[in-house]
Amino acid sequence: MRFSPAPALAAAFFLALTVTQPVRADFHSCVAGLATEAEAHGVPAQVAEAATANLTFNPDVLQAERSQPEFTTPIWDYIAALVDDERVADGRAAIAKWGHWLNVAEQRYGVSGSVVAAIWGVESNFGQNFGNKPVLQSLASLVCSNSIRPSYYHREFLAAMQIVGEGNANPANFNGSWAGAFGNTQFMPSTFLRLAVDLDGDGRRDVINSVPDALGSTANYLHRSGWIPGLPWGFEVKVPPGYPARDSWRASKQPLAAWAGRGFTHINGAPLSGEGAYGLLLPAGPRGPAFLVSRNFNAIFSYNAAESYALAIALLSDRLRGHGPIVTPWPTDDPGLSRAGRREVQRLLIQHGYDIGGKIDAVLGHKTQEAISDFQRRSGLKPTGRASQSVLTALRSH
Repeated sequence: MRFSPAPALAAAFFLALTVTQPVRADFHSCVAGLATEAEAHGVPAQVAEAATANLTFNPDVLQAERSQPEFTTPIWDYIAALVDDERVADGRAAIAKWGHWLNVAEQRYGVSGSVVAAIWGVESNFGQNFGNKPVLQSLASLVCSNSIRPSYYHREFLAAMQIVGEGNANPANFNGSWAGAFGNTQFMPSTFLRLAVDLDGDGRRDVINSVPDALGSTANYLHRSGWIPGLPWGFEVKVPPGYPARDSWRASKQPLAAWAGRGFTHINGAPLSGEGAYGLLLPAGPRGPAFLVSRNFNAIFSYNAAESYALAIALLSDRLRGHGPIVTPWPTDDPGLSRAGRREVQRLLIQHGYDIGGKIDAVLGHKTQEAISDFQRRSGLKPTGRASQSVLTALRSH
């Protein structure tokens, strides 16, 4: 479970702020105070002192806090990169390997194994990328600086110290995201303490080294978030012509019969039928794809409070079960790229003499975006820095 920001309006306000925030001058004394608090919460003094002795401030986490892709990336780019054929193939291979434990988790908690697998795929690419930022350093930097939610990170730091104190993580390799999320499915420390489970029965809760524990813990999280066994997360629908979409939204859930009465159908034209209440989700506005979503979509949303994130998980889970991609095109004339397409953009930029600031990995960092902007400018395109189909086409033709 990754960091979830404040409500959208506040997030938009803070994203507009400069990312250059001054670190507190007393960083080291701040960290010393955190160590003392950890001891008061039961962390052995020697452990607390050793874990915090060499912590340094990392300004990168402040910039990351204010540029989360769920809120700064067009939905068609976000979905294109997270729900691509490569991730579907990797996910089916992961399910084939770990299907027994996914079934155990589903039987125990009632949560669809394909949804748990989809979270695993999006959060760590099925265990291939846990994040490389030391959890304690990241959280201390966010606590002892002008971050958006210092009290939130304060609680998470103390929870992380408790995890270390209990022997469930070694500070030497306790790494994760900029916000302190860690392990196969990126649990925040406090979430780990509340909801992590020992699914493999070895006597330890370990979401880093034990895939079964990570899958079981994620299923338990969704179960505790209100997951209803057997209820679909939702599905793509065809909106009747002239429907006043502004009058409906995801939280206003109604029986399928009510939606059918307004002229809604499945995207293939089949009539709506079934139990449960659903709300209307229009992630790109009335001209884009439309979905009716249930309380199970809300449970996914709780994992990382962004509709784009929840939709990516939901759509990937469908693909892992053999369903096809969504039918309605996104309302853009310049579609987003899969990770394979992004890697090709990076390769071609290098061939054109650009420095992308790192390896070819489909991660579009600042240097890659600068290179794209310069190439767009030189090619007569609007310099957005966005890796899109038009950029890839232009790079191929030059």
